[in-house]
Amino acid sequence: MSQFFQIHPENPQPRLIKQAADIIRNGGVVAYPTDSAYALGCHLGDKRALERIRSIRKLDDKHNFTLMCSDLSELGSYARVDNSAFRILKTCLPGPFTFILKATPEVPKRLHHPKRKSVGLRVPNNQICLDLLAELGEPLMSVTLILPGDELPMTDPYDIRDTIGHQLDLVIDGGYCGLEATTVVDLVDEVPVVTRQGLGDFSEFAE
Repeated sequence: MSQFFQIHPENPQPRLIKQAADIIRNGGVVAYPTDSAYALGCHLGDKRALERIRSIRKLDDKHNFTLMCSDLSELGSYARVDNSAFRILKTCLPGPFTFILKATPEVPKRLHHPKRKSVGLRVPNNQICLDLLAELGEPLMSVTLILPGDELPMTDPYDIRDTIGHQLDLVIDGGYCGLEATTVVDLVDEVPVVTRQGLGDFSEFAE
């Protein structure tokens, strides 16, 4: 059974954040709150932890994972960002958006889209998430916590613990997140394309 940390959503306890980061560094899979829905996360370079998340979500090897970044400068290390894309990112982030961008060599190949060499990146507006990323010092490999057969993400950390706690190393209780996943915007080509409408409002940039 997983550990269960109750972390204050506005003033996260540094001791618990450090313990959570240590669990991730040591190969753990965690359920954690974001500014949209709860997500599953693991260490960027941990192939075994990635496969555990694929197993929980029943995902194939074509599913895009997201790199959860602490800020725009970190995001820029993992994606190729031109001036027009940067203006959009600066306006929308931090916030409930996932942006698909061309990946740099810093991104493990197993996280690339196999043909487009792209990767999903986001900067969340959630203090627990941001403190955890700061403690880690690198992005968190992440995917929305939607169980196989469900249409909506899980929202109750106690329900997460009871349902899949035996498959996790840690559940972070950061309170209620909400039901909607992020809005996904493809910025690989010149014209932005909304590929999933979620919590974020991208109408300002839509054609």
